[in-house]
Amino acid sequence: MKRSRKGARRPPAATHPPSYPAFETIAAERGLILATLIKSGVPARDRPDVAQQVLLGAWLSVRRGMFRPDPAIDPRQALCKWIHAICWRTASHYRERASVRHEVIHPEPLGLMRELARPSFEGQLEAREVLEALWQLKPWQLRILLAVDDPESLGAYAARHGMNRNTAASRLRIAREALALKLRRWRR
Repeated sequence: MKRSRKGARRPPAATHPPSYPAFETIAAERGLILATLIKSGVPARDRPDVAQQVLLGAWLSVRRGMFRPDPAIDPRQALCKWIHAICWRTASHYRERASVRHEVIHPEPLGLMRELARPSFEGQLEAREVLEALWQLKPWQLRILLAVDDPESLGAYAARHGMNRNTAASRLRIAREALALKLRRWRR
């Protein structure tokens, strides 16, 4: 006979059907994300990076079907509460990192390292430039660029959205050209 386990039990899974809000809907709550990060004590220099982690985590959770709002609650209010919870957890994990808890004051801290453990400063700047350029694109361009990262093929994406495969390929080409143009203008 198996004994019941002592201690905290896992809460029951939500019985509501999953909801799949668009990425733009999640990204529209950026003010809520930044306010939660400020209230959680994340320093200003790290807020964009932690906000990016929150958006990515929320988007991946939506794609896995983990957003299951109660139908009795207003959809936007449910989404805000859910994003606030993700943001709060991400900020608490951020504060627990050793690199955040222990600061070494040294005039040349990178000189102490034998080799760089993360991307170079120029690489980080380039990544931020790309993110800023992505935020300036039209919503349909951002959607098709994000669809490239999906495990499904472009043809499956086109079928799911009720469009011709060639149309999806053309939209992807146009979105890539628009992104390249934004990056060229940004770097001038």
